[in-house]
Amino acid sequence: MCSCGKENNKYFEPFETIMSGFKGEESDLIPILQKIQEAYGYLPEDIIKRLSEKTGIFVSRIMGVATFYSQFKLKPSGKHSIKICFGTACHVNGAETVAEALCDELGIELGDTTEDGEFTLESVACLGCCSLAPVITIDDEAYGRLTPTKVREVIRNYKKEAKAV
Repeated sequence: MCSCGKENNKYFEPFETIMSGFKGEESDLIPILQKIQEAYGYLPEDIIKRLSEKTGIFVSRIMGVATFYSQFKLKPSGKHSIKICFGTACHVNGAETVAEALCDELGIELGDTTEDGEFTLESVACLGCCSLAPVITIDDEAYGRLTPTKVREVIRNYKKEAKAV
């Protein structure tokens, strides 16, 4: 029988290290989830199941907490994070049409990651760049006063630069 599955590799080591610092009580759930996400980049389903087994907290309760707080991600994020602002200033200045162009250009919906794992597209309530409305950030760089045409150019240029590296 093959012993090459996840059980026998180092995949669960970060989880076990995290759990060694907690008693596994329900009051520890948010800090545990934060540490898991820090270690894995998101909350993998098999890790959530193992957390349930180890703590006795139902998977439905863990998922309830993980989906309630926007800080938690249930899917792996792309290499680059694109955030589009839907705050008041951005909304009235065309964020919706910019978002539609972004979704079209990337071939994904808000909240999704491109098939190649390069980009994750998220909506946010405010980026704090109201004078640049409508605005997006790619990783930590802001792009403002966008139109659908301009945002397509930004994404195409970004893709070209990424391929050149």
